[in-house]
Amino acid sequence: MLKRVLIANRGEIARRIARTCRRLDVEYVAVFSDADRSAAHLEGAVECVRIGAGPAADSYLNIAALVDAALRTGCDSVHPGYGFLSESPQFATAVADAGLVYVGPDAAMITAMGDKATARALMAEAGVPVLPGSPDATESAARLALDAGRIGYPVILKPVAGGGGKGMRVVQSEAELPEAVAAAVRLGRSSFGDGRLLAERYVPRPRHIEVQVFGDTHGNVVHLYERECSLQRRHQKVVEEAPAANLPVEVREALLDAAVRGAGSLGYVNAGTFEFILDADERFYFLEANTRLQVEHPVTEEITGVDLVEWQLLVAAGQPLPRAQHEITVSGHAVECRVYAEDPEEGFRPAPGRAQHVEWPDTIRVEAAFDQPDLVTAFYDPMIAKLIARGPDRPTALRRLVDAIDGTSVLGLTTNLGFLADLLQEPRVVAGRLDTHLVDGLVERATRPDRSAQATACAAAMEIPPTGDADASPWSGTVGALDRQDLDPRAPFGRVPVRDAAGPREAWLTGVRGNRVDVLVDGRPFGVSVARRGPLFHGTVGDVAWTGLRTPGGYELVLAGHRVTLATRTFEQGDGDSVDNVVKSAMPGTVVGLSCAVGDRVEKGAVLVVVEAMKMENRILAPFAGVVDEVNCALHDIVSADQVLVLLTADVAAEADA
Repeated sequence: MLKRVLIANRGEIARRIARTCRRLDVEYVAVFSDADRSAAHLEGAVECVRIGAGPAADSYLNIAALVDAALRTGCDSVHPGYGFLSESPQFATAVADAGLVYVGPDAAMITAMGDKATARALMAEAGVPVLPGSPDATESAARLALDAGRIGYPVILKPVAGGGGKGMRVVQSEAELPEAVAAAVRLGRSSFGDGRLLAERYVPRPRHIEVQVFGDTHGNVVHLYERECSLQRRHQKVVEEAPAANLPVEVREALLDAAVRGAGSLGYVNAGTFEFILDADERFYFLEANTRLQVEHPVTEEITGVDLVEWQLLVAAGQPLPRAQHEITVSGHAVECRVYAEDPEEGFRPAPGRAQHVEWPDTIRVEAAFDQPDLVTAFYDPMIAKLIARGPDRPTALRRLVDAIDGTSVLGLTTNLGFLADLLQEPRVVAGRLDTHLVDGLVERATRPDRSAQATACAAAMEIPPTGDADASPWSGTVGALDRQDLDPRAPFGRVPVRDAAGPREAWLTGVRGNRVDVLVDGRPFGVSVARRGPLFHGTVGDVAWTGLRTPGGYELVLAGHRVTLATRTFEQGDGDSVDNVVKSAMPGTVVGLSCAVGDRVEKGAVLVVVEAMKMENRILAPFAGVVDEVNCALHDIVSADQVLVLLTADVAAEADA
């Protein structure tokens, strides 16, 4: 068995690998960038090694630094996790050349399957159905245009070095291709160090099914059944489950057989995933193979009882697979959702920041990057956790996952938890009628409920003292010789003025019965239950679970996973509007596009700057038509949240015409 493993990763996957290492009494070494000096994934390591500055290119993508860290700390092996260098043949080669064991397929296999065109050819030779696509990967828009013309529009562009759906773009016509290629190349270079792309025939509204395979050095190859990964946003998986929902037995058997046949034809060793798409007629086609552990591997572990990280370590040490195919069985159903630091109500914009309070549910399995307050930087992927629920059947697993989301508290950080709770209760999801466009369609048609009034009621309830603590709040007791109710009979327990994004609000506290508070907000009645644990308040407003914290400037609340912030306001404060000619960055990140210069005349909505944060490009638009007075950033600059990037002078004539 391996003795000491360098975990060449960070966050929740580094912690996941470490957990299995501890159980097997395998020592592990952790690595960190300057941005991760106090990260939770360093806990329990026999040694922690700094590998570079915050940007991934200077640290977690620094092959020389990682191999040197492994050698200096006496490791015999390196586990790449997923993301970063996990599918880099150069990394696997460097590890092997240093005399270390690479925990995963070798460089030749990574190269063959990492080149999606080569992978398609190999699978076709093995009798696995494939889609037509580019014969070779390229950054050339002209060559991709030729490929697309041969394949037929629409096509999908895929970063050849990418994974997890990052950077994929659907192109409907030749006119759209040049801009799509430029953006995909740029993202591929910055995220994966490789901007080459493939074009492939686009199948509308497919299902995405993948098969977990495992091979060893003794010639054994098995599958561990399939996973449904159809719930995706912009080709990025957000919810996965195992086994797949509503999959005919004969289709399942053919899929599993195709995956094992494909892996066996390659002599595949260690963990891998063979991905397929199913069209409306339930015909399946090979999509790609991932030569690593997948983000969604826990759902497979939950239904098979197999620790896939343990199997990776055993196979890397030269041992045979612990189970034969007939010994691998399925029990129950498991569903996983990915928790991201992003704002669903702002186009899922990455939302780095500091989590002030974290409370994960104890009723299900949680894989989290941290369990205590921590900083989420803009340098890396915005996923901070995965919640995995298991049940004897699919409805039970779904219900347990929704309940667990309600029991999750992440304050100080905007997350997609509320979006996930809504998605898991969508009727088509509950019924298992899934396809890869379902989520994007829901997002496009979604209406934003006004949670601010509910949040205001909860914030007001936070001002009511616990039973028996009447002196703790200005709304209880007496004011001079007068009872509070005599001063304001419409709000006998007082008024709480706040401000939200839309303007001022005011809550009237009308009644208190034990831990229940009656509140009027803009004339609407709310019944709020409230309790307190230390600085954290929690309860329900109607049938919606909420948690809250007082902050220096107001209140932070999460209602059924949706974050709402409210600012304190005094009754004397005015509510006048202001006009601002500054254009700011909404988040920390790197300037990867700059399309304006001093003196330029720009139209409202024109792209001024593109800031990349957490592997996503965020276009910053002109708020009005005008002239550029100042540009306070340059390409490749690292900018902070709220940093002023551009100063504009409004075009008065244009405004008058409007």
